[in-house]
Amino acid sequence: MKTKLFLLIVISFIANQTILAQGETNVLFKRSTLLVADMEKSLTIYRDVLGFSMFGQIKNSTKDSYSYPVFKVPKEATIRFATLNSKTQERTLALTEVKGVKLPKPNTPLMSAIVIKVDNIQLTMDEIRKKGLETTAIRIVESKRLNYKEQAFIDYDGHLVVLYEVF
Repeated sequence: MKTKLFLLIVISFIANQTILAQGETNVLFKRSTLLVADMEKSLTIYRDVLGFSMFGQIKNSTKDSYSYPVFKVPKEATIRFATLNSKTQERTLALTEVKGVKLPKPNTPLMSAIVIKVDNIQLTMDEIRKKGLETTAIRIVESKRLNYKEQAFIDYDGHLVVLYEVF
């Protein structure tokens, strides 16, 4: 009986691997990475206001880091990075600090945004405004499917961050 059960498990595993090899794969969005000019200043938003926690320590990148060619960072720059956990996922956001070259501010229209669910949008945005960051007006959406409030801000480096609270 144990042999039959073992063979059934092995056959099931092989069949599953065959299906995955034929193109049925699961997609996992792992994290967004934001280039920032000042790590500590950025952490005052993402860690202190939005509630992300550090995954390990801030680390220095080596000159052969994949971040240089991917983000097109000149080799004379130095890079440090931190990965942050949300309450529900490890390493969901990364901050990559670039020193030695000036980071450009994004032009409009803004080309991307990160969207983050918060428990209390009013209190969160009050803290964001205290930092002097640009914010949008709040928008309230009530529908049969979902009721939520949303509001956005631009962080210190020009990244668009959209917050929402479900009610």
